[in-house]
Amino acid sequence: MKITKDTVVVMDYELRLDESDEVIDSSDDGTFAFLVGHENIVPGLEAELLGLTSGASKKVAVTAAEGYGERDESKVMAVPRSVFPEDFYFEVGIPVELEDDQGESFPVWIQGVKDDHVELDGNHPLAGETLNFTIKVLEVRAATTEELAHGHVHGAGDHHHH
Repeated sequence: MKITKDTVVVMDYELRLDESDEVIDSSDDGTFAFLVGHENIVPGLEAELLGLTSGASKKVAVTAAEGYGERDESKVMAVPRSVFPEDFYFEVGIPVELEDDQGESFPVWIQGVKDDHVELDGNHPLAGETLNFTIKVLEVRAATTEELAHGHVHGAGDHHHH
């Protein structure tokens, strides 16, 4: 079966930045699964997987525009420490959920902590980076009706409902 919209892909991957040899992310146990066509992975990688079959291996370079986007310095902000709970544990690099004026939540990452404020970055940590994936397709199958309704994979390697 070929990878197309609404198929489930189970793959093994390694991710490096630019020409680095350092692996910054991987599917350590080879069970990363996702539903194609439902915004579960970056668009540039998904596009390169279309048409592949089980057993295929490929190296894919994904530009920032097709990955996590270009950096936008207007998404960097300073907020008073007082907006966080008193016992909040601040660690540079961790994500925090904020809410906009309409009540929609969005992630930001802690960039720095000062005495009176916290520097937050609304850019994904990999924004502006070229993503170099090495992938091996382990399985391709049709998605179940439930997976299509929920927009993600159920079972080994991904999402479970309790």
